[in-house]
Amino acid sequence: MELDSLYQEVILDHYKHPLNKGLSATYGAQVHHVNPSCGDEVTLNVTAEDGIIKSITWDGVGCSISQASVSIASDLLVNKSFAEADAILDEFTELMHSKGTKQGNPDVLDDAVALAGVSKFPARIKCALLGWMAFKDAAVRIKTTTGGE
Repeated sequence: MELDSLYQEVILDHYKHPLNKGLSATYGAQVHHVNPSCGDEVTLNVTAEDGIIKSITWDGVGCSISQASVSIASDLLVNKSFAEADAILDEFTELMHSKGTKQGNPDVLDDAVALAGVSKFPARIKCALLGWMAFKDAAVRIKTTTGGE
């Protein structure tokens, strides 16, 4: 099986069977982000304790890329410190802005490397980053509320 086919299967699996979908009633921060270019939306609830991300739940509508990406992020960032999550987010953002020149580090990004091909399509980059930017916003809110990491 070709790598591109495998990556497409990972994206479709996260789209059809999203992880952590369904908003938790309790959270430290809730954010709602919309991609104005296509209408994709995500609402993210994030909970942290002692600087560790304990829960990321979400609900949203949109294309397979945006929904798969938030599913991947919601799974990958849980049980990480904010510093670790920031490093993963930075790596993913760099991958998305690589214009197809990078493949991503699977040791850091896990399933998110399946989205590497999206970086070749500028109109789709915002789709892939939607949930990640929502997380970044939620993390800032939690850090501000709790006085840091």
